Amino acid sequence: MTIRLVLALWMLLAAAPAWAHKPSDSYLTLAVSDTHIEGQWDIALRDLDDAIGLDDDGNGEIAWGEVRRKHAEIGTYALSRLTLSTDTHVCKTQVLEQLIDSHTDGAYSVLRFRADCDETVQQLHANYRLLFDIDAQHKGLLRLTQNGQTSTAIFSQDTPTQELALTDRSRWMQSRQFIHEGIWHIWLGFDHVLFLLALLLPAVLVRMDDRWQAAGEFSSVCWNVVSIVTAFTLAHSLTLSLAALDVVHLPSRLVESTIAASVVLAGLGNLYPMITSRRWMVAFGFGLIHGFGFAAVLTDLGLPHDSLLLSLVSFNVGVELGQLAIVMAFLPLAYLLRRSWSYPRLVLTGGSLAVIAIALVWFTERAFDLKLTPL
Repeated sequence: MTIRLVLALWMLLAAAPAWAHKPSDSYLTLAVSDTHIEGQWDIALRDLDDAIGLDDDGNGEIAWGEVRRKHAEIGTYALSRLTLSTDTHVCKTQVLEQLIDSHTDGAYSVLRFRADCDETVQQLHANYRLLFDIDAQHKGLLRLTQNGQTSTAIFSQDTPTQELALTDRSRWMQSRQFIHEGIWHIWLGFDHVLFLLALLLPAVLVRMDDRWQAAGEFSSVCWNVVSIVTAFTLAHSLTLSLAALDVVHLPSRLVESTIAASVVLAGLGNLYPMITSRRWMVAFGFGLIHGFGFAAVLTDLGLPHDSLLLSLVSFNVGVELGQLAIVMAFLPLAYLLRRSWSYPRLVLTGGSLAVIAIALVWFTERAFDLKLTPL
């Protein structure tokens, strides 16, 4: 069983470098008015470069002139992957203008377009196919407005089509989508997962006479884990709310670099333990930074407060459910193996060293804007 846990942990760590940065998202805003739709679609330049190639001179940087020369190709590529229709008509779309804007994770191409539907739009069918062929984890975040009301939806490879009833919008459907997004956000956010695992690895051990020893009753281990997870939850919920409500704003590069640094420090804390009895304090302190990372997806969507509050609560519930699943999968097995000779040597020490190495690569890439991994 020890070998299985080690293999599972190393498989997770081996996959982690591919997810060093914020996952790929685009931001689609649709404003419905009678028979036509005014749209804005923000697509990351790095994603467009992967899809159609923007960096003509191959210097690793995308200049405005390179983007401008590809305006026609960008417009054709994007609109060929979005179909808007009513129950009886396919809406005809055309690009009105293209701009450049910045989101928390870099520069985006902004396509402003108009869709004419030939009839009053009562129910909108949206089929979204952007980037799924090259990035299975890509998400399209939709904000839909009509008559002063706003609703949201999320496109993914599993849910590329949305049917949006404009006269009777389901708050439950919106909430369910953001719960689902929150779950997958933490499962695919390997920096958050590795930070949590780094804190959990020594949870089934106690530090005595300058060495790790197996912890006693499961109830005491559970209490220790509950204090760690609760502190992390409270901290990132606080800053997630502050950031999503635009009360506090920090640069994305600073946030992502600090998150990577927190993973390094959490791993080092297992190898050179200075805080062994109140690890919840570590979880709370660094959880404040992780909350800003969670908030990026909601902040960039730019929702009004009524929709934002629902999306915020639902997204946070999803994050907690995803976090709980990780704890429930890891803790019982770790507790059973805590007395084996290999747990402190292979799982705790080896796992912590791997976490540190991966997080150092992330920190270097994020802090110095370098690309050290091939993905």
